[in-house]
Amino acid sequence: MPAHFYKYQGAGNDFIVIDNRDGSFQPGIDVIATMCQRKFGIGGDGLMLLEASGDYDFSMRYYNSDGKESTMCGNGGRCMVAFAHALGLINSSAVFLASDGPHHARILSNGLISINMRDVTEIRQHRGNHLIDTGSPHFVIHVEDTETVDVIGEGKAIRYNKNIAKDGVNVNFIHCREDQHIHIRTYERGVEDETLACGTGSVAAAISAHLRHPSAKSSYILHAPGGELQVHFDQQNKDTFTNIWLTGPAEFVFEGWK
Repeated sequence: MPAHFYKYQGAGNDFIVIDNRDGSFQPGIDVIATMCQRKFGIGGDGLMLLEASGDYDFSMRYYNSDGKESTMCGNGGRCMVAFAHALGLINSSAVFLASDGPHHARILSNGLISINMRDVTEIRQHRGNHLIDTGSPHFVIHVEDTETVDVIGEGKAIRYNKNIAKDGVNVNFIHCREDQHIHIRTYERGVEDETLACGTGSVAAAISAHLRHPSAKSSYILHAPGGELQVHFDQQNKDTFTNIWLTGPAEFVFEGWK
């Protein structure tokens, strides 16, 4: 049966979203990969299913564009909140379940959507750069200029480097300014390409910037090719960050049947 799908994007990170509360959509890897394919399918960095949850407002299942079920997606989570609101499932706040546990969410008065991310309790270093799991693993590299970095070439080499992460890793290239602003570009595993924004990567980037350039402030603005995201957190000690919030746009694009 054709699936009724919706397309959402958050700062250029785009997703196919399906209301699967009845459990009728049970796709295989090839089906999802084809739907996410930009030339022959709908196109998207990933596909998400909104499903029923007895203990939460809804649950979120996320698949990368390669068709494989994956870990938490921050921008995807924010788009899922916008979708749940459009369906009338929630009002201005929600608690939903994702692969890494429950998340609180808020729809702000300016239309931006903010979600509470999992605590970070362990940070590893590799040759001066940070490996941080923010629901998905990220390797954050500080560079002088994000415009000239070879995101695809360097990102792909690191993504498959088992000395860094045996199951693969997302790679973020960032440049920090002195005013709490960060320029970021991302090579995303499962997409195997640069994405226009990355939510979990923006959280990792903000934490890495805070560790590299300690500041009394704990709010950062991330400038990605697809738009701006905001990250706020509380630092408990050197390797522990709590009360992490990711904020940004989440917009409906179109809907159809596939």
